[in-house]
Amino acid sequence: MEKSYWKSILSGIAALTVVFYIIAVWWSGEPDVPDVHEVARATAEQEEVSMVPGYATTTSLILVVDQLMNKPGGYLSNDVMPPGVLMDNMPSWEFGVLEIARDTALAMRRDFARSQSQSTEDPDLTVAHPSLNISHTSWMLPSSEDEYSKAVVALKSYRTRLADPNDFSAQFYTRADNLSEWLRFVEKRLGSQSQALSASVGRDSLNIDMMGDTHGSQSTATPDEQMVKTSWWKIDDVFYEARGTSWALMVMLRGIEVDFAEVLKKKNATVGLQQIIRELEATQTSLWSPMVLNGSGFGMLANHSLVMANYISRANAAVIDLRELLNQG
Repeated sequence: MEKSYWKSILSGIAALTVVFYIIAVWWSGEPDVPDVHEVARATAEQEEVSMVPGYATTTSLILVVDQLMNKPGGYLSNDVMPPGVLMDNMPSWEFGVLEIARDTALAMRRDFARSQSQSTEDPDLTVAHPSLNISHTSWMLPSSEDEYSKAVVALKSYRTRLADPNDFSAQFYTRADNLSEWLRFVEKRLGSQSQALSASVGRDSLNIDMMGDTHGSQSTATPDEQMVKTSWWKIDDVFYEARGTSWALMVMLRGIEVDFAEVLKKKNATVGLQQIIRELEATQTSLWSPMVLNGSGFGMLANHSLVMANYISRANAAVIDLRELLNQG
């Protein structure tokens, strides 16, 4: 009797494990990159408004946050029950997406929606930006989903006001300097991701923090040379965060391409932005390995992190080139 009892318990645990595994695999599916231009056009037709400057970019940000919450399994980073609480790859992907959303919301609040430094902030963007900055692991009072939903509502309100020809309170300025400021965020984000990915293979790194400034100083002294290496347990987290960052950035760039078409055309820079998108597309290639491999740089096994770092570094170089072009008179 006792043996049968334990056998039943073990069989139940095994069955539950299989069910959780299947659900986890389903929830780990990353969404496709939406056709921003088509979605923005269809939304404008449905609301019977024109696609004014800023409409596509705002739509892109709405799509990014909406996909974050409504993909298979919903938002997983704050789950406290299995299988969500046992997953780490998709929450890392979500964090990468969220970082781009936060950077863009800040740029919209600080630059895109303001004509000059003395301009007042848009009331909807002052709601959307802090709502996106709540802890991504908060699960109650308030939950991350509630705050992100609040941000989507505020962004939709801002978009509606933008498209209303009788409402002068909402603006979006498609200027080269505004785009350059947002690309500065992107440049630093991609640079950080590239360094984290490259650290999958430990290497000695020289301290170049104060390079070029002989009179500068820093708060805490650091060694002239130190070993930089990502923990083995964090390799896959860094990889999927980079994929999430790249996915969200592709969505945003496609909206930027629509709204800043004239600015890019004037600078003959449209192809530069398209090249960034092309480089980022390679980061979304399906991973056929059951796990993120971490072979040495020239070893027998592949190193998926270094491959990802290559694509992101190329995209970052293209971002730097585009910024320099936009900053030229």
